[in-house]
Amino acid sequence: MVASLMLAVSSVALAAGDMKAGRAKAAQCQACHGLDGMSKLPEAPNLAGQTEEYLVKALTDFHTGARQNEMMSMVAKPLSEADIANLAAYYHSLGKQ
Repeated sequence: MVASLMLAVSSVALAAGDMKAGRAKAAQCQACHGLDGMSKLPEAPNLAGQTEEYLVKALTDFHTGARQNEMMSMVAKPLSEADIANLAAYYHSLGKQ
């Protein structure tokens, strides 16, 4: 049981995004969402401080087509799972400042 618990904990740690890589990837998001996660357009939501789970779900849904938005569907399509995790970690971290 302890071994399976340790395996589960290490799997969660591996799934965590890299904030530094997320910041680099966020350059493509800044026109609408701002590099600081504060929206530059009225139709784009603020991302700073959002939970990682929400951001991963939203980006994954845009990536797979489960959620539709002309711009976001186009931007999210080429993102890898790692890109999505990294962006989520970065934008989540902005709420801690």
